[in-house]
Amino acid sequence: MAKKGPVVAVEEITPAYWRATFQNPPINLLDPEVYAQLRLLLDRMESDDKLRVVVFDSADPDYYISHLDVPRLPEVPDIPGAADLAEDWPRFVTRLSHANALSIASVRGRTRGIGNEFALACDLRFASREKALFSQAEVGFALVPGGGGCDWLPRLVGRSRALEIMVGGEDFDADTAALYGWINRSIPDADLDRHVDAFARRVAGFDGEALATAKRLVNERVPPPTMGELLQSFSTIAALVGKPAAQTRMKKAVEHGWGKATEWELNHPATLGGITEELAEGASAG
Repeated sequence: MAKKGPVVAVEEITPAYWRATFQNPPINLLDPEVYAQLRLLLDRMESDDKLRVVVFDSADPDYYISHLDVPRLPEVPDIPGAADLAEDWPRFVTRLSHANALSIASVRGRTRGIGNEFALACDLRFASREKALFSQAEVGFALVPGGGGCDWLPRLVGRSRALEIMVGGEDFDADTAALYGWINRSIPDADLDRHVDAFARRVAGFDGEALATAKRLVNERVPPPTMGELLQSFSTIAALVGKPAAQTRMKKAVEHGWGKATEWELNHPATLGGITEELAEGASAG
C-alpha cells in the first residue's frame, strides 16, 4: 500500500538552508520509499547553486533512523527516485560526502545500522545528550556493517574503538560518541534544535564557493571512504546475509519484534546476547 505524504519531509527555511525530516512510522526504518526520497533530495542538493546547508533530523523522538528494512532490501518500487539500494548505496553516500552543500545530522533517538551509516556520511553530527543512541549491531546478527560503518568509523574513532563499537554491538550514548570522535558534539536535548538551527543559519549566510572549497580541501586531506571501499563492504554483507547463521539470528530477532514498534526493538542491542543463549538452548534440546 502506498504511503501517505513524504517520508522525508523537506522544508526550505531559506533558499540557502533546508531541513529534511525523517517521518516514516512506526520506527523510521530506512525502506525503499525513504531511500527514493533521499535520492531525489540529493539530486536537488547537487543542482541548486543557492543551497549551502541541509539539516537532517527526525519527527520521532525515539528513532532517528532505526535501521534498514532488511526484508524489503530487494524491492525497487515504481516511484520517482527508486533504486536498488544494495547496488546504489555506496554511490549515494559518496555523492553526499562530496556535495557542495554541507550536510548535518541532528540526531535525536536511536540511529543504528544503516541509520548510523547515513549519519556518518553526513559532514557533521550533533546529538541529543539525553535521547540519542548510536549502534552498529550487525555482528550480533552474524553480519558486519556493510553500509559504511567499517569504512567511516576507523577514520573517525581509530582502530580499537571501531572494533569495540562493531564487535560489541551495543548502544552508545551521545556523550561517549562525542568523546570517541564519532559525532561532533553532544548537546542537551532542550538546546539541540536551537544550536543546530543557529549553526545552519550562520553557514547559510557564507559564500557558497568558499564553503564548497573548504569541504573539498578537507576531503582531499582526510579522504572519505572511496567508492571501491564502500562497494566492497556492501558486497561483504550481501554475501553474509544468505548464510545460515545470519538467517537464523534474523529470524529469531523478528520473532522477538525486531523491525516493529516493540520494546525489543527499542533495546535490541542490549538483548542480542539472549539470542545466542536461545540458540544454544535449542541446539541442546535438539
